[in-house]
Amino acid sequence: MTGKAHDQVVRDDHWSETIAFAWFFRRVAHTASLAAMLSSDLVTFGAVPYCGTAPLPADLWRQWNLDPWVMAALAAVALIGFTHGRPDRRSRLALGTALALMVIVFISPLCALASALFSARIAHHLLLIAAVAPLLAMVFSVPREASQGTGPVISLTALTLGHAIILWIWHIPAPYFFALSSDGGYWLMQLSLLLSAYLFWRGVLSPRTSPGAAALSLLGAVMQMGLLGALLVFAPRALFTPHFGTTQPFGLTQLQDQQLAGLLMWVPAMLPYLAVALITCAASLRRSATASAQ
Repeated sequence: MTGKAHDQVVRDDHWSETIAFAWFFRRVAHTASLAAMLSSDLVTFGAVPYCGTAPLPADLWRQWNLDPWVMAALAAVALIGFTHGRPDRRSRLALGTALALMVIVFISPLCALASALFSARIAHHLLLIAAVAPLLAMVFSVPREASQGTGPVISLTALTLGHAIILWIWHIPAPYFFALSSDGGYWLMQLSLLLSAYLFWRGVLSPRTSPGAAALSLLGAVMQMGLLGALLVFAPRALFTPHFGTTQPFGLTQLQDQQLAGLLMWVPAMLPYLAVALITCAASLRRSATASAQ
């Protein structure tokens, strides 16, 4: 195959993957819009969140989620990671840490606490998108030797924008209510957040991505999460009805719980992104300095 033909194949693959990714985001947005129409019906039927009804503080540490399907899914992730992930020690450690965090997110009492507190739900989501997702991206990262001569299959701009759209959709009151009112909605929220974050981090960490592009995408992610967090902090009233009446046993009003959630998304959430951006820039400067010295 000539160089020109190869470049055309790469461009065709790029567009096909980008179109498929755009279709995925469109389906999530369509489902979220349906959620807004279904919300009132779900109130009528009194649907119970996937993690159960909101617990009382005294009962919290007994609220472990022992769903066999979740355990089977985590076992499958472990198996795929060990058989198809990178075999080096760092990737194995990343896989083990990601699995431990997923146990905290989906099996530990944090799952039940997120039915009571919006701030716990935000902590749950931040663990997924800012810790589990980058760790899995390290496990299934693109080998450096396979990255020569081509750019990212899907542009990092598209990945960043897509992840931001999904994050904002699920923190709008109506889609959020839908996610807590049915098991299907709950898992649609979790999987779309995790998948979009995984693809974002895989693009950022890919050796095909320039350090400048990675740093800009990380900065963009920090800015949009900070904006969402600020809106939650400064909202004049509580917005998320699933937590009305469930926060008082934990010593918080609904508005205080929402403000705490916003602070979590505004400040602590940015730390992993800024840390990776600084590490990426520092590594790039070291490589430039070494090349100059030679």
